[in-house]
Amino acid sequence: MRSAFDKLISWTGLALAAVLLMAGGLLTWAHVFIDNQVHDQLAMQGITMPEGDALTGLPKADADALKPYGGSVLDTGPEAKAFADHYILVHMNEASGNQTYEEISGQYISMTPEQQASKQGQELGGLRQTLFMGNTLRGLLLYGYAFATMGAIAGIAAIGSFVGAAVLLILFGFGIWHARRVAGSAEVTASEPVPQMA
Repeated sequence: MRSAFDKLISWTGLALAAVLLMAGGLLTWAHVFIDNQVHDQLAMQGITMPEGDALTGLPKADADALKPYGGSVLDTGPEAKAFADHYILVHMNEASGNQTYEEISGQYISMTPEQQASKQGQELGGLRQTLFMGNTLRGLLLYGYAFATMGAIAGIAAIGSFVGAAVLLILFGFGIWHARRVAGSAEVTASEPVPQMA
C-alpha cells in the first residue's frame, strides 16, 4: 500500500514538472521575443542618450539619472524611461512653465482666430505642438519600458519554473526509489517463515 502511494505522489510530481517545463519554455520565449522587439524598435529611433553639455542645464537629480547611459544608443527599457522622465519631461516643463499639454491647448483653443494669428498666439500654438510631440514620444518610450519590464518578469518566472521542475524531477527520482525499496522490504517480510508455537 505504501509503495503504491509513493508511486502516485511521484508520478503526480512528474506531471507537475512537465507543466513547469512547458511554462518555463513559453516564458523564455516571451522574454526573448519582448526583449528583441523592444531593442529593435527603440534602436530604430536612432536616439543617443545625452551626455556632457546636454546634462548641464538639467536639475541634478535628472542629470544623475541620465549619466549611467550617457552617449549610448537608446535601446533598452531603463534607458527609455530615463530619457522620457529625466530629459524630455524636464524640457517640456521648462518650455511650458510646468503646464501640461491640456492646459496649453485649452488656452490656444480659447483664443479668437485673430489672437491665434498674432505673434503670441503663434508662439502658444508652437508650444502646444511641441508639448503634443513630447507627450507622444514620452508615451511611446514609456510603453517600451513597460514591455521591457514585462519581459524581464517573464525571464525571472521562466527561471523559477525551470528550478521548480528540476526540484520535482529530483523528488520524483527519490519517490520511485523509495517505492521500490518499500516494495522490496514488504516482499522480504512476506517471504519470512512465520514462527510456529511449540
